[in-house]
This record gives sequence, structure tokens and C-alpha cells, in this order.
Amino acid sequence: MTQPAWMETIFDRTPHLSGTGPVDPIVYDASAAALRQRTVNFAAKRYADMMFVSGLDRATADRHFRLRVAQVPSGLSAHAPEASIQAEADAAFAAGRIIVETDPAARQATVRWDNTVGHALTRPGYGSILLGPHTAPAFDPQPIQRHRPAPNQPWPLGDAVEPAKAPPAPFAAALDAFFAGSPGAYGVLIATPDRVLAERYSPFGAPDRATPSWSMTKAITCTVIGRLIHDGWLASMHDPAPAPLWSDPRDIHRLITLDHLVRMRSGLGFPVRHGDGRTTIGFENSAVYQEAGNAFESAQRSLVATIPGSVFRYVNSGMNVLGAIIRDQIERRGLPYYQTAYGLLVDRLGMGSYQHSADMAGNLIASGAGYATLRDYAKLGVLYLNDGVWNRERLLPEGWVDYALTPTHTGTSYAACFRSNVNGAFPDLPADTAWAAGASDQKIFILLRHRLTVAVSNETDHPMDMPALNRLIATAIACFA
Repeated sequence: MTQPAWMETIFDRTPHLSGTGPVDPIVYDASAAALRQRTVNFAAKRYADMMFVSGLDRATADRHFRLRVAQVPSGLSAHAPEASIQAEADAAFAAGRIIVETDPAARQATVRWDNTVGHALTRPGYGSILLGPHTAPAFDPQPIQRHRPAPNQPWPLGDAVEPAKAPPAPFAAALDAFFAGSPGAYGVLIATPDRVLAERYSPFGAPDRATPSWSMTKAITCTVIGRLIHDGWLASMHDPAPAPLWSDPRDIHRLITLDHLVRMRSGLGFPVRHGDGRTTIGFENSAVYQEAGNAFESAQRSLVATIPGSVFRYVNSGMNVLGAIIRDQIERRGLPYYQTAYGLLVDRLGMGSYQHSADMAGNLIASGAGYATLRDYAKLGVLYLNDGVWNRERLLPEGWVDYALTPTHTGTSYAACFRSNVNGAFPDLPADTAWAAGASDQKIFILLRHRLTVAVSNETDHPMDMPALNRLIATAIACFA
């Protein structure tokens, strides 16, 4: 008996949706040689940051520098990696086999570890560009036309800050205690939405000195996404993330929403190929600052290692997917990328000192490595204190501040690129205190009920006295709020 055509079950003839298929996954090389290369790369970037962005002299940069080696990405539990080249690197550094060369005229730093060489250079508006073994970036870092505040315009719209009055004695004592226990602190600033109440800087800090943000940049990126929603470029945080390489509707990456990305619940990971031949799944935190590559492409080529939305895992890759989305949304409208990227937010806030770091491909890294003065960092806090309104103009959607500063779920302190105090990390501050956070304790605090913002910046790999910072802000609330 011949089987009727409508009963045929051997081949599935269902029409397929058009698409390009899944992206090729990025693979992390965890061999000793690759880790050594990343280590010298990061050291070169650190010197370029300190000397040619922050403007420290070589002696001060040498005093601050701590050799930080590349670590093998770990799994969901974030256990310490099983292998490290820290001891090897420390021995090489002590023996003079790791050499740091800086060229102020070229604004470039080079670090050599035997035959392994890493370079980084700086250009205005592009921060420090990590070149790795290369001698030039893969793009031409032309000057960026930036909108600067009018001279002598009062803060926060401009840069003119009224001389602060002598602080109350309890607050002055709290400042003294904070700096005594925080040798890496550039400075700390306390402000209302209208004026700077107090600021103090260390001998190597200054009001006009741009200081590192590291992951505080994530709060900038998240806020830019809010700007795109307010302007109608994007529709909803709960829509699939429109990453340029995630165009195939059949791909699992299409389950990832913008909300998943900003709340560190994207599930993005990648294969890690170890020196002994094993392959594991890793979750990246710092490779973007150690590899001279295309940060946006690498992020989009991550695997979906956990169900999107199901697991919190702090990674940089999701933020650089957002960076790729921002660039794509700008360029598909025929607008200049760099000028528009700055103009969407930081130039609107008069943050003239702020700049991103660019990667080798010219992408403005969205996960970290921005720089600004404390006075400019605090302007982001003022925008949130004012419910997303700046100079009587709404820049963020109504309800955005509550969305961004509210923890994702009960029992977690992470919100949308901000952290919150629901777990009592700062025991003397209100539970609804929120802050943008970066490595080495860079922070922008937002105290909505008290109408205060606090910006504090620290040099990389130096400890900050967090109990003293807790007491300092609590004292500021008592004295100024």
C-alpha cells in the first residue's frame, strides 16, 4: 500500500524562517603564552591610563602600579582559577625581566616580558587604546567634535564650582579618617542637585584630574540605553536585544532581552581552551581590558551558557553587546558614531572631561575603562536625583530611575548596572541607597531621599577603607541633608 503524501513522515518539509544561522563562538585561549600576553597588555594599558589620561608623572605611576596577571575565566561559582601565572610574573618583575617603557611625546606605554610585548597609546576622546603586540590601532582616531559647557557656567550645568564653606567639624573628622585609611583615593565629592557641598583630594588628585571609572562605565551605558528608549530608537527593555550579529530569529541569542543584559542575567559565556587541552565554559570579567581585539564582536560571539534570565553572573560581555547595539542604532541612522555616542548623554550633562576607552577596532568600550573628574561623575548622580530631568528637559523615560535603581529580585542587591544597599553593605546608609560601582571601589552614590550624590575615585589595586567611607557618607547625611 502506498502511503498518502499527507502522511509522509520521513522528511520535515516545514518552511524555514530566513536567517544567517548562529554566530561562530569566540574561544578563550588559556595557554601560558596567551596569559602572559594579556598580562603585559594590561600593564601597558594601566601606564597609559595613569600617565596619559589621568596625567600622573612616572614616579607616581610607578608607586601606584601593581602587576596584575590575566586570570583564567571561571565557571558560574566564580571559584579562584586553578592555575595562575602570578608567581611567575612576580619573579620576572623582581628580576627586571618585565620592563615598562613610557613615551610622553607619543603618549604611549610599552611593557616587555622577555620576548612578549604589549603596547597601549592614548588619543583625546578614545582613552587608552590597547594595541597588544601591534604598533597601531585598526582605525584612525581622528579628533572628536565634543560639546563643552560654556565657560564659567555654574555646576552642575557647567564646571564653575563655588568655593565650599569650611565643613562642619564632624564631617571634617570623617574626611580625615577616610583619607588616612585610603592611600589610593584620588578624592571624594559630596553634592546636592544644585551645588557641590564639599570635596577633598589627595596629593595626587585634583578637581580637574580625570580618574578611572572601570565598571562605573556600565551605569553610563545603561543610561544611554534609557536615552535611546526615551528618544524612540528602542522600544522596551523587555524586547529581544537587537544586536547586529544576533539577526537570526531561530538563534537562542534572541531569547536575551535588554533587561537581561543590564541585570547580568544574559547567560553569556564562552569555551575556554586550557593549556592541557581541556575545554571548559567560562564567564568573562576582564579579558576585554587585556586583549587587543574587537570587544563588540567578541561579546556577540559568546555562547548562551545558561537560560537567559535565570542566573545572575557578572560579566562584561553583555555590556559590550549593548555597546554594539548603541553603535548600530547610531550608524543605521547615518549619524557619526563618536560624536553621537558622546552627545546622547555625557555631553548633554556637560561632562566635558569624560571619555571612553576605545578598542583596537575603534569601538567605545561599553563595560568599563572610562575616565572623568569627580565633578563630572557627580553629574550622573544629579541626573538620577532629578528623576532623569536635566536643565528642565526630560532625558530619560518616566519611571526609568526606579527601574534602574531597583534590585532585580528579592534577595539580590544588583539592579540595572547599579548596586543597591538592600543587603546592608553600607550599614549606616539607607537600604534604598544605590551606586554605580567600579573596580578598586570607584563609586557614584545616589541617595534619593536625602537629595545627595557622592563621587569617589580610587587608583586601581589599592585598598579603600570602606567602613570609613560608610561613616563619611552617613556623616554627610547628618550634616548636609
